[in-house]
Amino acid sequence: MRHAHYLQHVPFEGLGSIETWLKDADYQISSSPLFESPELPNPNQVDFLIIMGGPMSVNDERDYPWLVAEKWFIREFIATGKPMLGICLGAQLIASALGARVYRNHEKEIGWFPVQSLAMPDSNTFRFPGSTEVFHWHGETFDLPKDAFCIAESAVCRHQAFQIGSAVIGLQFHLETTPVSAQAIVSNCRNELVPAAYIQTEVDILSASNDQYRTINGLMSEVLEFLHSD
Repeated sequence: MRHAHYLQHVPFEGLGSIETWLKDADYQISSSPLFESPELPNPNQVDFLIIMGGPMSVNDERDYPWLVAEKWFIREFIATGKPMLGICLGAQLIASALGARVYRNHEKEIGWFPVQSLAMPDSNTFRFPGSTEVFHWHGETFDLPKDAFCIAESAVCRHQAFQIGSAVIGLQFHLETTPVSAQAIVSNCRNELVPAAYIQTEVDILSASNDQYRTINGLMSEVLEFLHSD
């Protein structure tokens, strides 16, 4: 049985819809709850690595010293050539681990906003739909790491998704979000819901329809299948 492992930075940001996909694909699932213990697995014993989000910055190594080891682990795993997916903080960690700058975006983006796909160089790249409304909760952005190319953007954030080779994808946005996980992040981070151009209210965020969740969860499955089938 193949082994999927995820790096978790806070207890309220788990796998969401990813868990269902992994189980259906017959993956054994394990995790590193870094907020409890900095222990990381042997990268050679993991077949699929998923790096979740979190409210901290990749630059907060003084406050979260396990970030140093986590970035080292990410570099080691990339070297194996096996599939890796980074979500929000996870995408920023991949960028930082590979030497790219991560910094505050000029606007926070929290809530349901569209992302647009970009022209792909060849058939080995993941193709997003032309424009899709997805769930966001991020205030930082990043320069593209070496050998990465941007595959999605939004009006307020130029680098919304990137791909490196055919095995690594980083997403600034959350396609794994379910109604339960949306409620969890709102409950734990509602202090960020201040009036701003790209920050929705709690009511607007939590009033998303079932069709919106089905759309993003379906797209999440397509990303996972793309990486899994490489």
